[in-house]
Amino acid sequence: MKQFFLTVLGVFTGLILFVVVVPVVLLTVAIAGASKPTTPATMVLELDLREGISDQPSTNPFAAFGGSGLSVTQVVDGLAQAQEDAGVKAVLVRLPESGMTPASADELRQAIRRFRASGKPVIAHSQGFAPAGAVMSTYMVGASASELWMQNTAGFQATGFSADSLFLGRAFDKYGVRADFEQRYEYKNAVNEYTQSDYTPAHREAMTAWMTSIYDSALANAAQDRKTTSAALKTVIEAGPYSAEQALSNKLVDKIGQVEEAEAEIKRRAGKGAEIVKFGKYVSEKGERTGSGRNAIAIVGGEGAIVTGRSDGGGFGGGSSIHSDDTAEAIYDAIEDKSVKAIVFRVSSPGGSPEASEQILAAVRAAKAAGKPVVVSMGAYAASGGYWISSEADWIVAQPSTLTGSIGVFGGKFVIADALGRFGVDMRELTVGGSYADAFSPTQPFTNSQRAAFAASMDRIYDDFITRVATGRKLEPARVREIARGRVWTGAQALPLGLVDQLGGLNEAVAKAKALAKIPAGESVRFKHFPKQKSPWEALSEMFGVQSEAAQALVMLGGVMADPQAQAVMRRIEGERMRSEGAVVLADQPVF
Repeated sequence: MKQFFLTVLGVFTGLILFVVVVPVVLLTVAIAGASKPTTPATMVLELDLREGISDQPSTNPFAAFGGSGLSVTQVVDGLAQAQEDAGVKAVLVRLPESGMTPASADELRQAIRRFRASGKPVIAHSQGFAPAGAVMSTYMVGASASELWMQNTAGFQATGFSADSLFLGRAFDKYGVRADFEQRYEYKNAVNEYTQSDYTPAHREAMTAWMTSIYDSALANAAQDRKTTSAALKTVIEAGPYSAEQALSNKLVDKIGQVEEAEAEIKRRAGKGAEIVKFGKYVSEKGERTGSGRNAIAIVGGEGAIVTGRSDGGGFGGGSSIHSDDTAEAIYDAIEDKSVKAIVFRVSSPGGSPEASEQILAAVRAAKAAGKPVVVSMGAYAASGGYWISSEADWIVAQPSTLTGSIGVFGGKFVIADALGRFGVDMRELTVGGSYADAFSPTQPFTNSQRAAFAASMDRIYDDFITRVATGRKLEPARVREIARGRVWTGAQALPLGLVDQLGGLNEAVAKAKALAKIPAGESVRFKHFPKQKSPWEALSEMFGVQSEAAQALVMLGGVMADPQAQAVMRRIEGERMRSEGAVVLADQPVF
């Protein structure tokens, strides 16, 4: 009977898709295809960062239905095209009130500075800097503009960098939940959330160190752009908070005004007839920068947690994952393309499955063996499995604030039988086979023999990780063990340790790829992006074959998943799901 109802539900869902969703998609695509570019002759691009920004554009053909916004790589690419576009005269940046992902802010600042170097002005407008997360990174982006404006009623509350951690140790003790985990080693802090009630010394040391690195980097960059010293800016910043008028008198901002006044001013500077165009619309109509020339550089993208298998299309909207089959295939496609002379692998990932990571790393090795250099460009994160897949590249470029390293491993289970028993729920188990068959049963802790076997598997994965880093980075294994132990480093900290080769973003990675491929610096190259995005038609044909995907599409079509809070919850759930399925090289993702 259950199967009957599932079948009926699937048929009903399919009918709704055909009757409602497909016509909407077809009509949208038809209108988009029939419409002509409507950008005015004289433009001011409005770059609104308040809705958040991903590292890379979604490969989901239905991303727009879920409210998918801009990505860092799209902004970098769009500003590069805009600085050469005679029709684009200026840019207006709308800043968020809270913190930004620091490495994303680094890359946006660099792109804004390159745009300004073309002689075109940028005005950034803020409706306040709240004391939340890495708000100094937000201020750093604003400081890179020609002028930084602030609303009159807004508060300048950027006085440092704060982060909160949740510890469940006491609650688990109280309610009878046992977190039975192994970690390699003391800096692999994800386990502490379940076993501790406060920071361990190693957890506090590492977290304070990378937070300080990010804060100092943001201060130094903002000071450079505000034409002052880091020490002077730090003194002023930490003496806050300030009103808008006080921020102006302390030279933290350049002008007080409403956003409408900032719009009028930037249009005046742009010239007669200038109109404001949304940045997303501009990049959509311009398309990806393809470059020119007979030689090509492949840009292979990878954002999100690393999992085995292939992407299922993701439904309408949704987040990103690095699927090992898809990413490895993209690298192999780039290898087989004779015009591709080098590969830039853009990685933004907290890690995941060691098996999936190794599959991708094998493709990186294949590219090198084929004579095609691989340069990794690290985005917001390249930690744990994200560093595993990067470790044997020819060259690694990271932003000063990229969270990288975390060369470590952890895993385990939650024993919940006692907790459920307090509510009258009894959990029992039956096992057939060897003594390890019920090792991950939630009814009881590991036995001594099970723990020994599990600990040995953790040691093997950790040793494999050490070996790959030592090989790729040309370091002695003993040295890698010293700087590993599960510790997260920023790009600025990782550079002198030999974990990365250069600080910078996608532009610097492309330049290095050209050099390694022996393409003259002044010679133009084409850009080829992998993996190729599926068309809506391909995605729809796949979705109709699976009932659960169709149901997911209907749910996500409602736009619920576009809400940032819902996305944060889903990321947390996805992380826990991955950990339960063996994602043992997964790092924490701080909320900025």
